Amino acid sequence: MSQDTTKQTQNHKIAIITGTTSNLGTNIAYRLLHEIPSDYRLTLIVTSRTLARANECIHDIKKYNEQTTKRKGILDFDYLLIEMTDMVSILNAAYELKQNYNKIDYLYINAAQGVYAGLDWIQATKECLMNPVKASTYPTYKLQKVGVKSRDGLGLVFQANVFGPYYLIELLKELLSKSEDPRVIWISSLMSKPSYLSFDDLQLLKSDVSYEGSKRLVDLLHLAKYKQLYDQYGIKQYVTQPGIFTSFSFFKFLNPFTFYGMLFLFYVARLMGSPWHNISGWKAANAPVFVLTADIKHDKQDVKYGSACTLTGKEYLKNLEIDPTGKDDVLNYFQTLKLEWDEKLKNQITNTRKPYGY
Repeated sequence: MSQDTTKQTQNHKIAIITGTTSNLGTNIAYRLLHEIPSDYRLTLIVTSRTLARANECIHDIKKYNEQTTKRKGILDFDYLLIEMTDMVSILNAAYELKQNYNKIDYLYINAAQGVYAGLDWIQATKECLMNPVKASTYPTYKLQKVGVKSRDGLGLVFQANVFGPYYLIELLKELLSKSEDPRVIWISSLMSKPSYLSFDDLQLLKSDVSYEGSKRLVDLLHLAKYKQLYDQYGIKQYVTQPGIFTSFSFFKFLNPFTFYGMLFLFYVARLMGSPWHNISGWKAANAPVFVLTADIKHDKQDVKYGSACTLTGKEYLKNLEIDPTGKDDVLNYFQTLKLEWDEKLKNQITNTRKPYGY
């Protein structure tokens, strides 16, 4: 490879953001426009379940660039239609990427599927009156369905938030390794306490806190895999959490009154000293974007990088220790399940397509 070609490759960054159409995913994209040097070519691969939402998200990011960052280098887009609760969809997505790209620099795992059934309003009122900070940081009044499976027969939240993304990373390891500085960034959560996960129920089918349990699995899987990914493939993996911010995933259970009540509660919690109430998606994306430039010699990989802010809303980073109990058991389970799905998917026929040009 000539020196000019090497420089062109280094100066072209390709980023995949799963869940790009969410508030956090879109703000990660916005911040990447600032973080990646302006004269570099930047390709953003937008993921969505539908082409319409992917188009909408691409339009928003283009508009943001035109009005704000005005990058000097080429900014182009591609879309990737992927459903993390469908293993064939994941296989097809990986196949398309391998056909259309010779490297991937950054892969964001921003999966946040929940199976919510509503709110326990009586419990919510009690918690908010007794302890507003705890009520808006570790709520127990969000009702979640139990035993929901995907069409693949796996625990739906388990597959969407952890196993599906894990399988995608495994399929893309070689492509990531071709980057000069490949990074995988998992988006975890504050709500990932060890108590939310039972090792007798790793697919979270018996759990009434399956979302929180899935994020605990993310933490453990990261601890079990990051050294191997770097030693074997040169991939630097980090786990982050965005703090508390306005997410649109729960909007259907809120009316305008309760939505603004929620915002008010967030500000109250911040004024009472909570460092985690970022509220805006932009501040929530701070830690996920910071780790793109983290140095593994000085920035530890066995911690969770958190987006935090002061009473006045000034953003900063706050690291959290991760309890490693059970990480090896989790990895063994995932490796075994991967082999089962490798066998199930080995005869799948996939179709390629041309990249989505803008």
